Amino acid sequence: MNNYRPLGELIDSISITHNFHKEKLVFLNTSDVEEGKILIDKYMPVSEMKGQAKKTIQNGDILYSEIRPKNKRYAYVKELEKPEDYVVSTKLMVLRKKSTELNNDYLYLFLTNQSTIDYLQSRAENRIGSFPQITFDIIRNLSIRVPSLKAQENISKVFFDINKKIELNNEINAELESMAKLIYDYWFVQFDFPDENGKPYKSSGGKMINNEELKREIPEGWEAKRIDEILKTELGGTPSTKIDEYWNGEYPWLNSGEIANFPIIDSELKVTESGISNSATSLMKKGTCVLSITRHLRPSILAVDSCANQSVVGIFESDMLKSSYIYPYLVNEIPRLMSLRTGAQQPHINKGVVDESPILIPEEAILNNYYTSVNPMYNKIINNSFQSKKLSELRDWLLPMLMNGQITVKD
Repeated sequence: MNNYRPLGELIDSISITHNFHKEKLVFLNTSDVEEGKILIDKYMPVSEMKGQAKKTIQNGDILYSEIRPKNKRYAYVKELEKPEDYVVSTKLMVLRKKSTELNNDYLYLFLTNQSTIDYLQSRAENRIGSFPQITFDIIRNLSIRVPSLKAQENISKVFFDINKKIELNNEINAELESMAKLIYDYWFVQFDFPDENGKPYKSSGGKMINNEELKREIPEGWEAKRIDEILKTELGGTPSTKIDEYWNGEYPWLNSGEIANFPIIDSELKVTESGISNSATSLMKKGTCVLSITRHLRPSILAVDSCANQSVVGIFESDMLKSSYIYPYLVNEIPRLMSLRTGAQQPHINKGVVDESPILIPEEAILNNYYTSVNPMYNKIINNSFQSKKLSELRDWLLPMLMNGQITVKD
């Protein structure tokens, strides 16, 4: 049976003023919540809190920003050890269920479903005022399908099981990247790679020589070269927006913000093959290391063939230097490159700074042993990332149909 109810019959917006029972508490503003998560747990003096620090919360509450719903500034308050120590901004609605007919997880899924967010954003944009903003009156008039509690639990379980797998993949990837970076630093920063006897080279008395390019000692037989002497680099470019076929094509097209992702497996904008060949942009093959060169400089690895705009430099692999060596090198270079930025409004480096950067060239046998150790880790990271993408697509395809009753989950 399709049992649709106005949401206002089932939930309230809570505005209970905090009693400020301690000198220090955790203040949550709209920027401190995102896509279901509370991003901070840092205590601060109550005397330093802004005037909008007012509301109390409890476990089970859903925090939902009144401003720009499309930014997904919401959080599910769940299993907080001391929710009474949190003070919430007046710009966050504190939504709490008041009906036993409603499962809390199911309510969260409804409020954060993309179709709900799109509707709330459209209402916010039609509001007269400084910001695209919503009120609880808009939310209370949303119509929600309320199947049996068991059905709600089953629907919620599908979503949270998929999310749990995605989060597990993310945790595994973070651990693998950390391990691979540790090996890189141990071998190529501390120079304690295994020598011919399996002992750490430098710590065991391996011969070191001074290198003027790097201004430090390196193992005998190694050298340093400028990046552009040993690797191909390329600055991205923007295809013409006047030709429709350039966009929504087959190749991801990246800007500097998307380089924050690691590895890169997709992007929102796409260009076609003709867009690559007939415009300023160019194709960067899978395995290319990319570096954002504006504001906060970040490196990543392309897991698919891609293009990029002018805020991104691609550093291509060679037969000798692979992405699993170039990427951690770039990670270590970021502090130095950040110090070389110019421009007040848009701090940046240019491609020449990347080209002139010195890179260590180890002996080939050492590099091959390194690749044997770390390449399986990087391959696993990429495979996990693709799996998470497919799981996300499956989740986003299933959820609307589960919520509206088009498909059901068997007990």
